Amino acid sequence: MYIDYEVADGIATITLNRPEAANAQNMELLDELDAAWTEAARDEDAKVILLRAEGRHFSAGHDLNDGGWPAPDKITLEWIYDAETRRYLDYSLRWRNVPKPSIAAVQGKCIAAGLMLCWPCDLIVAADDAQFSDPVVHMGIGGVEYHGHTWELGPRKAKEILFTGRPLTADEAEKVGMVNRVVPRADLDAQARELAAQIAEMPAFGLRQAKRAVNQTQDVQGFYAALQSVFDIHQTGHGNALSVSGYPILVKLDEMKARLK
Repeated sequence: MYIDYEVADGIATITLNRPEAANAQNMELLDELDAAWTEAARDEDAKVILLRAEGRHFSAGHDLNDGGWPAPDKITLEWIYDAETRRYLDYSLRWRNVPKPSIAAVQGKCIAAGLMLCWPCDLIVAADDAQFSDPVVHMGIGGVEYHGHTWELGPRKAKEILFTGRPLTADEAEKVGMVNRVVPRADLDAQARELAAQIAEMPAFGLRQAKRAVNQTQDVQGFYAALQSVFDIHQTGHGNALSVSGYPILVKLDEMKARLK
């Protein structure tokens, strides 16, 4: 079990509990996480969803050691496309559209696919040591599968972060509106829970309608269509990698691990 789930005082708390691997995401973790989101969505005692993580880091992204992928000589673009559609794009979009407010509490490193866990949440509370990055351009791919970069950061900051691979600090993330508030690391859980409790006092129907209004406004502006089209662009990166270098996740493994230090 990689995910803990509990409900108290109107707050459903979903916890990533794989700290020994910096909460890296293998397929089992993602499936358990999706099941927890589904449970929170239908749980009548839950008015607000709080996503948090045990350990030093929120998430190191995809598990590059034990992600559940086939051996390199068994990987095909068709397999990648189907697997990533289900567990990456579809999961993240489903979590975004759960009809209850959600908050991500982020500490330490949030790398690449880690963004696909916090960006679908409605609010983000970041510890002052939080860093957000998407370094997959180093792998010859234009960004993670849930390509919310332009919406979360604005076009020029999104390009900077992608082109350089450098992490965005919590303070920078707050300045561009990606993060709602930055708090001391020691206070992260308490302040995220306090915000969740404040929201839980509001009428559930009003919260649902407010969330729907904002999400649908983004969708009318092109959010959903853009994510779908950029996902297909992402797959061309995999296709190029398969034809050129075998598969870059394996080639760049040591480099990606170094980013956790």
